[in-house]
Formats: sequence, C-alpha cells, structure tokens
Amino acid sequence: MASRPGILTDWPWKRLGSFKHVILVPWVVQNIYSFMVKDEKDLSSFLIFPILLWRALHNQLWISLSRYRTAKGNNRIIDRGIEFDQVDRESSWDDQILFNGILMYVGSKTIPGASHLPMWRLDGVILTALIHMGPVEFLYYWLHRLLHHHYLYSRYHSHHHSSIVTEPITSVIHPFAEHISYSTLFAIPLITTVTTGTASAASLAGYITYIDLMNNMGHCNFELIPKWLFTIFPPLKYLMYTPSFHSLHHTQFRTNYSLFMPIYDYIYGTMDTSSDTLYENSLRRPEEAPDVVHLTHLTTPDSIYHLRLGLAHMASTPQKSKWYLWLMWPVTMWTMMLTWIYGRTFVVERNRFHKLRLQTWTIPKYNVQYNLQWQKVSINALIEEAVLEAEEKGVKVLSLGLLNQGEDLNRYGELYVQKYPRLKTKVVDGSSLAVAAVLNSIPKTATQVLHRGNISKVASAVVLNLCQRGIQVAVPSEDDYKKLKKSFGIRSDRNNLILSKSYSIKTWLVGDGVKEEDQKKAAEGTLFIPFSQFPPKKLRRDCFYHSIPAMAAPASLENVDSCENWLPRRVMSAWRVGGIVHALEGWDEHECGYTMSDIDKVWQASIQHGFKPLAVATHSKF
Repeated sequence: MASRPGILTDWPWKRLGSFKHVILVPWVVQNIYSFMVKDEKDLSSFLIFPILLWRALHNQLWISLSRYRTAKGNNRIIDRGIEFDQVDRESSWDDQILFNGILMYVGSKTIPGASHLPMWRLDGVILTALIHMGPVEFLYYWLHRLLHHHYLYSRYHSHHHSSIVTEPITSVIHPFAEHISYSTLFAIPLITTVTTGTASAASLAGYITYIDLMNNMGHCNFELIPKWLFTIFPPLKYLMYTPSFHSLHHTQFRTNYSLFMPIYDYIYGTMDTSSDTLYENSLRRPEEAPDVVHLTHLTTPDSIYHLRLGLAHMASTPQKSKWYLWLMWPVTMWTMMLTWIYGRTFVVERNRFHKLRLQTWTIPKYNVQYNLQWQKVSINALIEEAVLEAEEKGVKVLSLGLLNQGEDLNRYGELYVQKYPRLKTKVVDGSSLAVAAVLNSIPKTATQVLHRGNISKVASAVVLNLCQRGIQVAVPSEDDYKKLKKSFGIRSDRNNLILSKSYSIKTWLVGDGVKEEDQKKAAEGTLFIPFSQFPPKKLRRDCFYHSIPAMAAPASLENVDSCENWLPRRVMSAWRVGGIVHALEGWDEHECGYTMSDIDKVWQASIQHGFKPLAVATHSKF
C-alpha cells in the first residue's frame, strides 16, 4: 500500500477475494458459445482466454526460475532477502491479467476491426515494434518520472517501490489507477494496428508476451543477459535493459527510469553511473556456498505448489489440502514427471542467520516412495550424493529432514557416516532438540501421559526422560510396551512405564501410526502432542492439538518468505533448528544413528540463539 493511498488505489473486485476470477466467466462462456454453437468463427476473439492463461503460466515460470536462481546465489544482484509482507503485497499479481482480459473482450466487441483478425500480418508486427520503440517508450519514461513526483509517489508509485528486492511479479504490483495509465499506454500500438487494418492475432499475442517477458526479466534479482550480446552489437545497450539496470532504480529511486530501452536515460541524463559496474559484478558472482544445509523431500503430489519455487502465495501459508488443487491434476502429473526426469536434488530456499548461510535442498521423491522397499536404494543414493556434494562445498552441517532419516532407510543417517568416516560435514538428525521440544510442550501439571504411535529414536528418548522425571507413561500396546521396556535396560526408571488400556489420560504423545479409532477413544479436552515429523489428522473438535516438535525463528533470521510444510510462518521444525544450532555452536561430532546429543545442552543453546518454544495449545481448538 502506498504511504498515502490516492483514489482508485484498490481494484474494483477486491472484496471478491479469491473468487475474483468469476468476473471473467461471462466473457469466456459467451465467446466459447459463439465460437462452438453459433458458428461465429472469430478465432482471434476465441484465443483471448488462452492468451490470458498463457500470461499466467508465463509469469509463474519466471517466478519459479527467479526463486531458484536467487536461492543458488550465482549472478545474484542484491543480497537482501524478502519477507512475508512482500509476498502478501504481491499476491494479487494476477489482477492485471483480469483487467487486461476485460479490456481485450470489450475491445473485440466495440472497436471496429478488432474482431475476426488474421493470424499473421508482417506489416502489423513491424508497425507494433516501431510504435513501441518510439511513442510508448518515450511516453513511459516521462510518465515514470511524473510518478516519482512526491505527490503521485506518496499516493501511488510508492506501493511498487515498497519492494527493494524485486521478484518478477513485482513488475505488475501497482495501484489500480497506475494500471489504467499503463494499459492506456500499451494499447497505443494495438489500437493503431487495428485502425490501420494491419492487426493480427500474432501481433497482439506477441506484443503482450514481449511486455510480460521484459517486465519479468527486468525485475529478477539475478543477472542473466550475457555480456557477449553487448560485445557483438554495442548499440544494444541503448535498446534493452538488464535486471541489474532496473535493480538500481529500486535502490536509488532517482535513476534508470526507462521502460525496456535505456536510451532515454542516456538522452536525459538519468542513467545511473554504476549500471555497468553492477552488471559486470553480478555476472561474475559465483554460486553461494552454504554453511548449513537442510535436506528435505516432497511429501504429497501437490506439495510442489507449496515449495518456495512453486506458487509464492501458497508457499507462504501452511501446507494443507485444497479442493481447487484437484482441478490442477494435469499440471500436478506433469510436475511429477518433471521431477522424475530431473532426478537430482535441487535448492529451494536460502536464508541467512548472523554469519551463517543456510540453504534447503529438496530430494525429488514423495512420501509414498519412501514406503516402497524397491525405492530405498535410489533414495539412499540421492541422499548420499547430497552429503558428498555438501562435503565438496565445505558445508559445516547437513541436517536430515522428514523421512530422509528413517531407521529402515539409513539408520537415522548413520549409514553415510560409517561409509565415509573422514566426513568433515557433520550429519545431524536433530533428534535431541526434537526430544527437548516435546518435553517442554508437556504441561507442568501433568503426572501421566499416554504414548500412542510407532516407536522411534525420538519416541524412546521422550519416554525415558519422562520416566526419569517421575512422570508415568502409559502404553496401550503390549508390543510397544515391550520395546520401550527393553530400551530402558536395567534402569529403575522403567517402573514409571506401565501397560495400560485406559484412555482417560488427558495428555497424549502421538506419532506416526496413531489410528483414528485411538483418537476417538480420547477423553474430551485431551491434548495431543506429536513427537513425529508429520502431524496427526485432527479429528476431534473437543480436543487440542499441539504442533510437531518445532520452534519459532528469531527476527534476525533473514529471507523467510515461505512456510516449512504444515508449520506456521517463521516456525521451523526442531530437526531443522537442530542443524542450525549445531553449526552455531561449532560442535565437532555427528548426531545420527542411535547416538543423541545432550538434550538440555541443545535446548539451552537454541534458546540462547533466539529460537523460542511454541505455546502449548490449551486455550483454543482447531
């Protein structure tokens, strides 16, 4: 929002929220009906909707590419990150597509010669290019300078400049009034070709695609225009801008006003003198070497949309199933095929915490594949490759997230440490902090807890520590009871471990394997505390569900603009935090296999570094 919003700041359909797309339905339906039923073969008007879909896909491809490249770090222009406020501000990037769609439908019905266009006319393409290079670029330059006058800037254009570090979609984040002026400007070539009878579907679609291409490219936070282009054709620097050129406009504000062609900045003396230097420095910038890597994987088929490389706004909210994702199953299947073909670990996120450079790497495998015996060899190979790549890059700590640390898969990561005993990168499963998070989630007044779920390294350690503290742990399953008792050895603490079929205890420890019928047996007001990486399904509205082991990130953790799976904003799983703390403290040992770091020491270290425990959910229900 601008510092002093002026009139026509909000889009007319703002109150419709996520249902805003219905405004296009009458136009689309009428066009399809006319083309398919009434036999009005106006192909150029029929193609308006596919063009709008192409624009949305085109923008999304740029978003994904930009976020991938800035996460890797090579050719990055600005080191600063983005936060959730920018993601929220830029979540309405498709408003301009809706607006332009309405204009195109209205224009095709009302402007003489705007319908029944031919597919191609060379003279129309040439005329469109010439008008853009002349009047459009010239008028935009002076309009842009006018928008930087304090009166208009404070009421309109400051909204766009709220994003110092830009992403492709930043290019279209403007108040409604600004979009009216831009649409009027970009309509000049289109209306001119229509009135002169030289318009075609190709010139229309091509010009719109060109504008989207240059807008998205110019707002990337990495440099991608190779230097050899300017070497073989030096005048090109006056005809095509670069991401670093426009980045300076967002950091300096009073230079580099041009739309796509810097020639007018050269003519009127507003060219930033550091443009060439920033361009060359950005091109030379190598890929960033992280200090800490968190190795995770895809979960469900639609989890690809929740990745930071996926749908930006969806990635900024906790992952949960949404009905409209079922409508996107063709795209989902295509992304699954793409990850299968790519078949390599990829970078999805970068953060900075004090002097540590953090990255999140994702293995292109889904939950269901981790449960297939014949997939374990290929999954372990991918994890091993990631460990060796981290070693080669000088990574201090690699933490294993989700199912990458399965006991049946690799014995909680011990497999790699045994295979490479001279490994300098410390492999951390984060189990000690996960145990500490669970222990600190149990109400202080609790004297009994009930355990339900698969026995794991974390589950055994939690139960042992509770028994040592004098808290009685009831286990309904006889098999689980025997396994836990055996793990205690000859400790006297095992007397606090009891086999009980009673479900009246109000504090439950739940993990993978807890069944729906188990939850149904719980008493009203029961608190479910997960000890696993995956949250239980919330079935009871009369009970309380705590988060999986996790901690709130300190404010000094930078570039946090997406949620970690199903966790809230700026909350990180204990397994991920454990790796960060391990690096901050400089601990020189692995935490994997059946060994575990000192629980109290790890917990205190995480608190000292600013991570905060999550409040126990005893006052509200889901």
